[in-house]
Amino acid sequence: MTMDLFSQFASSTLLGTPLILLAMLTPWLFFPLPSTRWTNNRLLTLLNWFMIGFTKQLLLPLNAPAHKWAFLLTSIMVFLLSMNLLGLLPYTFTPTTQLSINLGLAVPLWLATVLMGLRNQLTHSLAHFLPEGTPSPLIPVLILIETISLFIRPLALGVRLTANLTAGHLLIHLISSAVSATISMSLTVSALTFLVLTLLMTLEIAVAMIQAYVFVLLLSLYLQENT
Repeated sequence: MTMDLFSQFASSTLLGTPLILLAMLTPWLFFPLPSTRWTNNRLLTLLNWFMIGFTKQLLLPLNAPAHKWAFLLTSIMVFLLSMNLLGLLPYTFTPTTQLSINLGLAVPLWLATVLMGLRNQLTHSLAHFLPEGTPSPLIPVLILIETISLFIRPLALGVRLTANLTAGHLLIHLISSAVSATISMSLTVSALTFLVLTLLMTLEIAVAMIQAYVFVLLLSLYLQENT
């Protein structure tokens, strides 16, 4: 039972080849291509409105040097959002439930913000390790705590995304199994369980959107500290 429950998070293979790369590239096939017409269709107009509005909202608190990250942050948001939502469909695989994938996104982006801060404003970046007015006996302890909090940031980014999506998928799997198990015993209980499953699916769609936004928002906050 345990292996069946967690087997949904195992990457599918074809002839011994993992298909996780295909699962990561598939969402991009559903996005419409740019049109050569003067007026875009409704889908392209809606997509452009979303991207422009999200980019403005994301870059509003950031300094001017951080605005060059606009394309990268928006692309990551769309990438995570599409993978999270497509993973809720039946017979699909969600790459963002893999901690290795999420850490592979979080660590390089976090490291880029840290290196940029050390290169452009070394004194300001190092000042985060030791607040002004700290008593001398607490200096080594505070430096150690700030160093740990700095290096734990990419781990928190990856684990947060993985844990939230994995928990939602497990709950959906358990409740859907309960629906099929109770339908032969009581239609009323099965119908109530199916209603709970419908509400959980709605919640999971919201979680998929929110977690993609939180991932990019935290990256923008790290970027704000280093620009």
